[in-house]
Parts: sequence; C-alpha cells; structure tokens
Amino acid sequence: MLLKNIRIFCLLPALILFFKAEAQNNTLIAPDILTYKWKAEWIAPPGVSLKDFGVFHFRKTFELSQKPKSFVVHVSGDNRYRLFVNGHYALAGPARGDLMHWNFETIDIAPFLHAGTNVIASVVWNFGEDKPWAQISNKTAFILQGNSENEAILNTNKSWKVTENKAYKSIPIDGAKMQAFMVTGCGEDVSASAYIFGWEKPEFSDISWQNAKGLEPGFPYGAGTGAGWYLVPRQIPQMEEKEQEIQEIRRVSGLTSPIHTDWLKGKGILTIPAKSKVTILLDQSFETTAYPELSVSGGKNASVKLTYAEALIDAKRQKGNRNVIEGKEISGNYDIFRPDGTALRTFRPLWFRTYRYIELNIETQNDPLIINSFKGIFTAYPFEEKASFSSNDQNLKNIWNVGWRTARLCGGETYFDCPYYEQLQYTGDTRIQSLISLYVSGDDRLMRKALTDFDNSMLSEGLTQSRYPSNIVQVIPPFSLFWVSMNYDYWMHRKDDAFLKHFLPNIEKVLAWYEQRIDPHKNMLGPMRWWNFADWNTTWPWDSKKDNGGVPEGASDGNSSILTFQFAYTLKQASALFEYFGNKERAIYYRTLADVLAKSTYELCLDENRKVVANTPEKKTFSQHASIFAVLSGAVPRTEERALMEKVLNDQSLSQATFYFRFYLTQALKKANMSDKYYESLTPWREMLKLGLSTFAENPEPVRSDCHAWSSSPNYDFLATICGIMPEQPGFEEVRIQPAFGELDKIEGKMPHPNGQISVKLSRKGNGVNGEIILPDNVSGKFVWKGKIQPLKAGFQTISIE
Repeated sequence: MLLKNIRIFCLLPALILFFKAEAQNNTLIAPDILTYKWKAEWIAPPGVSLKDFGVFHFRKTFELSQKPKSFVVHVSGDNRYRLFVNGHYALAGPARGDLMHWNFETIDIAPFLHAGTNVIASVVWNFGEDKPWAQISNKTAFILQGNSENEAILNTNKSWKVTENKAYKSIPIDGAKMQAFMVTGCGEDVSASAYIFGWEKPEFSDISWQNAKGLEPGFPYGAGTGAGWYLVPRQIPQMEEKEQEIQEIRRVSGLTSPIHTDWLKGKGILTIPAKSKVTILLDQSFETTAYPELSVSGGKNASVKLTYAEALIDAKRQKGNRNVIEGKEISGNYDIFRPDGTALRTFRPLWFRTYRYIELNIETQNDPLIINSFKGIFTAYPFEEKASFSSNDQNLKNIWNVGWRTARLCGGETYFDCPYYEQLQYTGDTRIQSLISLYVSGDDRLMRKALTDFDNSMLSEGLTQSRYPSNIVQVIPPFSLFWVSMNYDYWMHRKDDAFLKHFLPNIEKVLAWYEQRIDPHKNMLGPMRWWNFADWNTTWPWDSKKDNGGVPEGASDGNSSILTFQFAYTLKQASALFEYFGNKERAIYYRTLADVLAKSTYELCLDENRKVVANTPEKKTFSQHASIFAVLSGAVPRTEERALMEKVLNDQSLSQATFYFRFYLTQALKKANMSDKYYESLTPWREMLKLGLSTFAENPEPVRSDCHAWSSSPNYDFLATICGIMPEQPGFEEVRIQPAFGELDKIEGKMPHPNGQISVKLSRKGNGVNGEIILPDNVSGKFVWKGKIQPLKAGFQTISIE
C-alpha cells in the first residue's frame, strides 16, 4: 500500500530501474532526416542565460485518435536530456560528440502511447562552466523531430512548454583540495522544497509554464548554410542501467544504537533522530559506476551530504590496502540533498558517480529523518562478457574478473581513461580498451565510434587530438600514431572496408606531419612540439616549466629513439592498410621509409657494451621502452631479438614500463617468440589484488586512479597471448593459434568471432601439447607449437603434437 503514495525525486521512475539497453535502430530513420533541414526547431527556455548552469523541463500534450502501430521520433539536447512518454522513461542522450557531429537518438515511442491525451516530456540540463571536460556544448537547447508527417505533431516549436527547476545548484569540483586532476563535472546541491515533482506525468498541470522559444531549425550533417549543431545519428546502444545493492556499513558515528544493513536491502528503515549529526561510511565492496538513489521521509530542513571515493586515505594521503579503513578518511566529490519533510523523497543525481566507498554526513534539525532505502543503479556501456578463460592457476581467474570490471567501468558513451577522475577518451588508452572489447564481448560499436571521434578531432596541421570529445584541446603526437594503429587493429579483426577507407586521408595527414619532422642527417625524428608522452615511469617526471611529464629524452630537442621507432612501427601498419586498399605506391613508400628510420635509429642508439637500445644517440639514458619499440618496429635482426628482450626483462637499471606500456612489452615478447615469458610478467596484477583493489590502477603505488582501462590488458592477453588466438589475415578470416603456457599446464578459453565462437582447450605434457579447438563456420587457420604447424579447419578438431 505504501508504494501507491511514493513520490519519486529522480529522473528515472522506480518501475523501470532494470532498463535493458537496446541498440539504436537507424533503419527507422527516413532519408529526409539525414538530408534536409528539419521542420523541428531547437527550443530553449526564454529569459535565462543559455550558457549557464540550469535544469529545465519541456512538455508537450497532444491528442491521438487511436493507438499508433509506429510513432518514430528523433531527439537531442544540449548538454544532456532524458525523455519520458506518458510518465514512462524512454531514452537518454545525446551520445557525446562535437558540434559538427552532434548525435541524435531515434526511438519508436508507440508502445508508450494510447488513444486520447498523451504527454511527452524531457528534462534537459546544462552544467555550464562546471560541465565535464568531455562535454562539448553550444548552449542549452532541446529538439525533437517526427520521422514523417504522421509524427509532425510533436516537432519542437513554440507550442512546447518549458520551466526551470530551481531546486538545483552546482557544486564545483575542488581539485586543489583533493590534490588531484579531476574534470568529470560538478556535484549537485538539490533542495526538495523547490523541486517540481511529477513533471513527467500526464496528470501534471503545466498551465503556469512558459512557451519555449525557438532558436534555429535542426540541420543534419552536410546540410544548410550554417548551424549551431550538425546532427548525426547515434551509432551505439543506450547505456545499461540495473539495480545494485550497497553491501556493507563500515563505520558509524553520532548514533547511540548499532545499525544493521536491512535498509540497504529494502527490508527496513533507518531513523536519524532530530537535532543529530551522523556519519555513516558505506562500502560497495567493489568499485562501480552508478546513479546513487537515496529515498527518505521526514527530516524537514535536514541535509545529507554524499561523498564518493575509490578508496580511503590516511594522514599522508596514502591509500594502502583498499579493504582497510582504520586510520583513514574519505576525500572526494560529493552531492548534497535537502529533504522537505515529505514522505518518500528520492534523490538521484543527473549524472552517474564512481565509487567504492560512500560516506553519508547527515544533519537533522527539529524533525527526525527516516532513510527508507539507499542503493545504486549501475550504468555502463552494455558490453556482454562472451569470452572466458581458465587455467590450472586459479589466481588468473581473479585477474580476469577484476580486469573485466575495470574495462566495463571505463566504457560509457565513449571509452574512459578512468571513470572517477576524467571520463575522457584518450587514444593511448582506447587502443588497448578496443582490443579488450573485441576479444571479450565481440561488440565493435564503441570502437567504431572511437575511431570516428578521433577522425573528427583532426587539427589543421595534421594531428588528431589526443583525447576526444573534449572541450579542452590537448595534443599528444604519439597518440595520433596509436589512432593509426587502431585502424590497423580494426582492419585485422573486422571485414568492413567501406568504414575503414573513410579514414585513409587523415592517416596520410598524421604520417605526413611526422615525416616533415625527420632529421635528414640522422634519419631520426628531430625536435617535436606538443606533449610527447610515452609513459608515466619515474625517470620522466612532471616538468612544471613545460607543464608536462612522461616525456622521454630526445622528444623535445630531437632524436628520440622511442618516438622514431614508434613512427616506423606505425608506418609498417599503414603500409599494409594502403596496400590492401590498392595504393601500392604509397604502401611501398611507407614500408621503405620505415625501414630507413628503423635501421638508422638502431645503429645510432644501440649500446654495444650494454646490449640495449638507448633513448637517444648520446646513449646517456636507457629504458625498456626504447628496446621494446626497436623490436616492434622491425629494427632488430630476428636472430638478436631474444637476447635484447632478455636484457629488457632482467636489466633493472633500465627505466621500467608501467602498467600501460607493459601492453607493448608483451607485444615485443611475442614478436621475439618469447610469449612464454608473459605468465611470469603478471606480478604487478597479482600485487594489486593483494592490495584489495577491485579494479586495476593507473600506475604502481602511490597512484591517483584506482580504475584505469589500460591496466586491464590481461583480458586481451589471456586470450591473445596465453591461448594465442590472433587473426592471421585481415578481417579475422583466418586464425593463428599459438599458445604460450609459461608455467601453466592447462588452459581453456573461448572468445567471440564475427562468424561465431573460437574455443581452445589445451594441455601441455613435457614438450608436447594436446587438446581440442573449435573454429566458426567458414574460418580456417593454423596451430603453431614450437615450430610445428597443424592446419585448422572450421568446426571441431583435436590437437596432438609431441
């Protein structure tokens, strides 16, 4: 009976908390929508600044003579929106892009409609100056366009009603106080007494609302004479949203009686007495990305501060073991909710939060506050775990599970470097994340969006931006090369020529930018501008004068072996792409240039005494990175690769690769036919598990981010290196399986393939191997073991090599 009177203070009604993400159905889009000026206008609230922080509600009431079989509309907003039809949540967006490529969502709302009076409503918000760096914006606006004349009644214009929700105030992130770079957007201070309850429901009266003002028509990309937003169809599905219980109460102060977790499980309530100050530390037990939902009753004039953190910190701001709370406190971004004394008010922020720990700081006045429930609504890109891996080392399963959680939390409407601090899509991270997506889920749509996003970021001088979308321009030239490598990766794993061919012109621009900076006297790259980041290792510290770090010797003043080898490595990948697409002359040129650069750099930078590659021809500093890219570029003679990589693994005087660059360390080991060394290289991941991390961190301790996708590379390498499953031909049309057991005796893995599933189950006995392999239909390949090759065919087959 109580549920009948519930008053929801959130943007997503409780009855649809288990929303199942569906793919954007672009087959519903009428051709005119992508070709001509829309009949709908971008609309906005009158009389307010459209650049500042604000939360607004738009509504349209309309009549239908009968329930339609289909009613397709196209929707977008700036910064963000959520759409409701007759009180039912329909979808959210727009998927992040830029003003030249502003996404719109398409949906058939017929299931929500009925004969008679209907209401469509949307909340639109603009975080103004406090918006995330990943959010590009023109100004506050909303647009909805019917797919045909049948839906034209809903085209946005001045007949729509709008009002501002003045319950919201922004809480800017204080990066200085947190002593960390954090750009994910503001917290929210929300007062229930000013909130407009029921704004999305048909029975709500909007008679006091204003008519919206028109701004400009909607224009699809490539149309018109000028527009504030050029609209393109969304290419990814809606984000997953599902209920997630908070697990534990770890610490309480300000209450005389002990409290239990019933109220966290929806089985009871928690009462905070009047005139109290109470602190409750909650532990999700693992890191998550979620919309926290706090439902309360009473507590007029009370305040609830919700602080979110990946980990607690001690007096020296160190995290230590993430499971230990003694002697530690919370520091993080936060929201504030101010109840109005009414029963069952529910707070939910407009944007998701990242947390393992949440601290509630509650202060009541004359009325007690009842907490009816508190939970999270998990959200992320709807990747499905279709791959699996197991072995006789059970600890690897823990690494797999934590790695996949890391990858999931770093995937939203774009890939994220980290969900807590930045939520920005960087090419260096994204290349690794994309491969994990392909191998574990088989879903390539977010990778396709990332490739397109970086292509859209191209600067006039010939480099992509290093992170995109972003309202702050940043340029890391090596990341432009990794974008080229991403194109190569996609080509090897997917048959999609028309999509890839679109990127070839900008690939040429990136490589031309580098070519212009070759030192002709040494056949190495000369001085490089912008931020030439390579890795966060300790020997390349932050330079406050240059305002950057992670930059190897020779990058700025010329003749960096690392950057030159990476350029040569990328040229060879580009050569393969251009040859495939019929430009043999360009392919030969890139391959020849790569060979010249690699050979010269190796000759100038190889230290004959130390038998490793130096960072510059002066041979004063040395790193694992230089020798790694020397091998990957093909500079090192095949007969000498193993000896060099042994030095890389064992010479501790070399500056060391961090978690990020260990991905390339593994690739070099594979090229040197040393894949069996991979298993023993997993010590850093084992150490993170011992520290209680539930996701993998950005760097070795002490570390800022506890969840960084580039550190989940084992989820790729368990399949691509230990199981040895790799594409042998472009489009994954042929498979190469070359397992690397290391110290393992048994391995078993399966992964999605465009044609079905690849399955590997193998045992090692002495120097031999036996087992079973299943390939999808129309896929062949070869099995490689210690120089012996066994052909593979589609379907089931046994392996037995002595």
